[in-house]
Amino acid sequence: MLVVKDLKKSFGKKEVLKGIDLTIEKGDVLGIIGPSGCGKSTFLRCLNLLEKPTSGHVILEGDDLIDNKELDKIRRKIGMVFQQFNLFENMTVLENITLAPILLKIMSREDAKKEAIKLLDKIGLKDKADNYPEELSGGQKQRVAIARSLIMKCEIMLFDEPTSALDPEMIGEVTELMRQLRNEGMTMVIVSHEISFIKNFCNKVVFMSDGKIQEMGTSEEIFEHPKNELLINFLSKINKR
Repeated sequence: MLVVKDLKKSFGKKEVLKGIDLTIEKGDVLGIIGPSGCGKSTFLRCLNLLEKPTSGHVILEGDDLIDNKELDKIRRKIGMVFQQFNLFENMTVLENITLAPILLKIMSREDAKKEAIKLLDKIGLKDKADNYPEELSGGQKQRVAIARSLIMKCEIMLFDEPTSALDPEMIGEVTELMRQLRNEGMTMVIVSHEISFIKNFCNKVVFMSDGKIQEMGTSEEIFEHPKNELLINFLSKINKR
């Protein structure tokens, strides 16, 4: 479904991604782990060209996103959920969710509203449609952010530290929604420092370090039978905390 070939990204003279090769199949739930600063979030942002790679290819269902004239159309298939929610504070929950499909003329205002209400019902926030983000808890904001991607009928969801900005008691409501999406067959790529969550939630895991994928495999292979020395040291430090 999504193929990454020799992806590189530099900021000035600093090379952050040093040649990433990866294939993500339909229905995969892929976790990305690694030390801070190793390029995990940059890689995630390159997958839908929020950051334009310096070189390489990101191919979604045969379409290379790099320098593609129909990029806006193709990238609608890739939703992204950020650590800090990125909701518009001056808009209601309903307005936040319906903004993109209306502006991009994917749906009429009335159809977008109907679809948003369905999604809010699905995520347990139908009664918050007319509330503003400041009136919501962190967990509620993140669920709204997920609904905002879902209304675009995306095929892949990218999550950048989706629970790290939440209080512990709010993490469960977000992970439960993610679990529901996983069970419905949504393809997901998740960057997280919550190692236990990645271990128990994802069917595939990638370990990144120094701008490269050092090891990839099933959750069991990565966490129970690591081979790469950098991964072994990383997990050893995590287990000592």
